[in-house]
Amino acid sequence: MPLRFAETATEYHRAPLTIRHLLNGVVAKAGDQRIVYRDRADIDYREFVGRVGRLASLLEAAGATQGMTVAVMDWDSHRYLEAYFAVPMMGAVLQTVNIRLPQPQIAYTLQHAEAEILIVHRDFFPIVEALRSRLPRLKAIVAIMDGAGDALPSWCIGEYETLSAAASPDYPFEDFDENAVATTFYTSGTTGNPKGVCFTHRQLVLHTLAISAPFGASDAAPWIGVGDVYMPLTPMFHVHAWGFPYIATMLGLKQVYPGRYEPATICALRETHGVSYSHCVPTVLEMVLNSAEDRGADLAGWKVTIGGSALTRSLLARGQAHGMRLGAAYGMSETCPVVAVAGRRELPGDEGGAGMPDPLSLAGVSAPLVEVRIADENMNPAPHDGRTRGEVVVRSPWLTPLYTGDRKATDALWRGGWMHTQDIATIDPWGQVQIRDRLKDVVKTGGEWVDSLQLEELVATGEGIAEAAVIAVPDVRWGERPLAVVVAAPGCVPTLDSINLPVDFAIADGRITRYARLDRFAVVDQLPRTSVGKIDKKLLRARYAEDAPSS
Repeated sequence: MPLRFAETATEYHRAPLTIRHLLNGVVAKAGDQRIVYRDRADIDYREFVGRVGRLASLLEAAGATQGMTVAVMDWDSHRYLEAYFAVPMMGAVLQTVNIRLPQPQIAYTLQHAEAEILIVHRDFFPIVEALRSRLPRLKAIVAIMDGAGDALPSWCIGEYETLSAAASPDYPFEDFDENAVATTFYTSGTTGNPKGVCFTHRQLVLHTLAISAPFGASDAAPWIGVGDVYMPLTPMFHVHAWGFPYIATMLGLKQVYPGRYEPATICALRETHGVSYSHCVPTVLEMVLNSAEDRGADLAGWKVTIGGSALTRSLLARGQAHGMRLGAAYGMSETCPVVAVAGRRELPGDEGGAGMPDPLSLAGVSAPLVEVRIADENMNPAPHDGRTRGEVVVRSPWLTPLYTGDRKATDALWRGGWMHTQDIATIDPWGQVQIRDRLKDVVKTGGEWVDSLQLEELVATGEGIAEAAVIAVPDVRWGERPLAVVVAAPGCVPTLDSINLPVDFAIADGRITRYARLDRFAVVDQLPRTSVGKIDKKLLRARYAEDAPSS
């Protein structure tokens, strides 16, 4: 007769999947391991767990209760890591504030999330000073002075370290419903105000467990593991720094937090502490590579996962030339974020022909517990043949259930019971996802679809091109035409022929349609970026919609 729960012992413990349990056993197995913040703090895991309790105690003294939103405005630090745990562990909701948003949007996100307590670094005091009158719900503000001896603003209840030192480390954390909301933050790069997403304890724990080790999909995937020294290079305000601080803490890894991103400091911390694993967007990797080349820093062996934007062939090769182990991953704010991870695999047939992308630059194969498919506009699934394109739609236990307070956008996000990513992709017979473009970025010209990502990678390989973006601009004859917006390499003057040279080669060998050949381009000093470092194509489309410049 099968065993049923009703027949188990009355003392059986049913542990909810709450963030508190990610700390189970960490002191016993890694009590002496270090958590470092620049050259300003160096604590072990025993101190860290005590500081988590102290933060919860001081927040409770400031009026925090279960369900209340506690917002944080800080650089990447051990303090932020403490908030990742203490706030949700006490039943409150952690809001990670995007400090790179314009002030009106920062105010909007704090208002919309109904934040009542704010922890803020001194670098952001001017923003808070300007916005306080628009935030009547705020009942307490805790200042982070970060070693500065300046006087506290009159509107603060105290300084973080002083209040923490006076608070009890023995906060009585208790279990509660694993489906309680743990975190919230706001997406960027959308039309109008940012959209709020949220994640429960259960979702964050499952995400942590599922991506805490290499997927087994590849022997060569650069991924975090036991024995690594971890340093995030994705802001902690953005999708929980892709979830890796939770993984690193659960595994008891040495962690290094760089504060404000300064390439020279990042390289120095890497050298001093032997950092072996990080993650970032391509822009940050480029900054680190430039700094390393300027100072002769050794990057060999550094595993770095790239997300947010495509890992181009040229950037992959540049990192590999320094001995780095790079690989792409795929996800978005709404997906918590990891959906897929790239890696090298031995595949049947000839997968390495001319013009084929390096497997490490692909979005990769789906993570455990994640379903990925491509579908047409009617939600009919497309074949996984590596050629047929469709929108990536996903299901997993950790996807945000909604855009807070926006039913219409939520319904569109979850149309047909699948989360719609608005990314166009192919999936090959071995499950490898290759992102081809964003729905809004595809160029439809002469009845043909041109993938802007593929075209801009070709353009970026042209002589004298430092960076490139491709957008669709209106055209009377063709409906739309691709426009290349480029940053010239120092001392170079691009021409239409030089920009089209790699495009012509790709047309000749069938990699791209002949309609992709450019008939105009624009040169700019720098490409605009969103608050998380992506090229702001929305701004470029608006800038060049009426009068796209020609060569």
